[in-house]
Amino acid sequence: MAECLAKVPDVEIDPDGTFKYILLRVKVKDGEEHKDVVRGTKSAEYHNHIFEKVSPALESLGMECKCLGGGKIEHNSKEKKIRVFGESTAFGKANHAVSVEKLKSVFSHYDITCSDDKK
Repeated sequence: MAECLAKVPDVEIDPDGTFKYILLRVKVKDGEEHKDVVRGTKSAEYHNHIFEKVSPALESLGMECKCLGGGKIEHNSKEKKIRVFGESTAFGKANHAVSVEKLKSVFSHYDITCSDDKK
């Protein structure tokens, strides 16, 4: 079971720009083990568009997922900075502290911050 979860990347976000993101809890169907993952992209007009794309992909791998909330990410790869802020109208505010920890695991050489700012 754990090896299936290990195949799911902790973070998948666009390489630059400001965009919507969601925090998901992923688990193997009928299993107890889970992990939280971050997904974000400029191509999503609304937070639910990210969920509608990610959920079927995970289900095809025998997983199920639940959205824990959303917000926005400002990713500046030149300056190696990421800012997590805002909230999702559809899913509510993600726990940005959890999202930041996930981002730090992938972007360890970045300055990563979060705030309750809306913009």
